[in-house]
Amino acid sequence: AMTMEVKGRCLIQGLPKNITLTSKEMLEAMMEPISAILDNICTVIERTPPELMGDILKNGIYLAGGGSMLMGLDKLIEDVTGIKTQEVKGPIRCVALGTGKVLSLLDSFPDGGTIDLSRYRGR
Repeated sequence: AMTMEVKGRCLIQGLPKNITLTSKEMLEAMMEPISAILDNICTVIERTPPELMGDILKNGIYLAGGGSMLMGLDKLIEDVTGIKTQEVKGPIRCVALGTGKVLSLLDSFPDGGTIDLSRYRGR
């Protein structure tokens, strides 16, 4: 496990304090949102058509974005799903480039760029 020194205010004394956190402690502290992510991943897998699931099982799950940089998240997803999971190279840049591509195509979406996500729910 990796460690990192963090600074903050002690809620009991109200004074500044330095503590050392481990990567394991960070995962434990974030288990509520991580559990929600894991639940959503499992839901997507359950709803994925078999022909696409074959590709996912063959190629694995790729994580992008800042959250993907949380040490151990890839292993946790792999343990829960049984599917090889890894972080993409440059996860923040990947999200920025993808967002830029979508923004450059906004005019091609119906209703002048408005996307009604409610019609995609339940699929």
